[in-house]
Amino acid sequence: MHRFAIALALCLLPLSALPQSVQEHVHHTGHQVMPFELKKTLHLFRMTETGGVQRVVIRSMRWKNQLPLIQKHLQHEADMFRQGNFGDPARLHGAGMPGLKELSASAGKIEISYATLPNGAELVFRTGDPALVTAIHRWFGAQLSEHGRDARAE
Repeated sequence: MHRFAIALALCLLPLSALPQSVQEHVHHTGHQVMPFELKKTLHLFRMTETGGVQRVVIRSMRWKNQLPLIQKHLQHEADMFRQGNFGDPARLHGAGMPGLKELSASAGKIEISYATLPNGAELVFRTGDPALVTAIHRWFGAQLSEHGRDARAE
């Protein structure tokens, strides 16, 4: 009878009480950090010899209303990242996210440029420090993994 009561109690739990995968967590809580809709956008990551390129683009031109949200957010993130403030990624992915500790301590050691794109915006990360290149690659890899269907490598 005791096992039946436990099974019944588990069935009656709201779905939000059930454990989520990291990808589900990021997909469902991303709006707390990013003002655009993840289901209408795609994060693209390209690792380079000197760092990498991160793009956020709309999945379809019918969602052009997401463009100013993407562009404003990435401009803000570029400004914060240049100061070594990686608080938004830490809030969404956790402070232990690979590469974050090194990137947070890198203010002034990584050139971060912002550009608008016809379908979104991009950040380009450049550094001559091999340890920081590795940190950027680790950070990109974690985002690729944790954003799941909302991200892709280029």
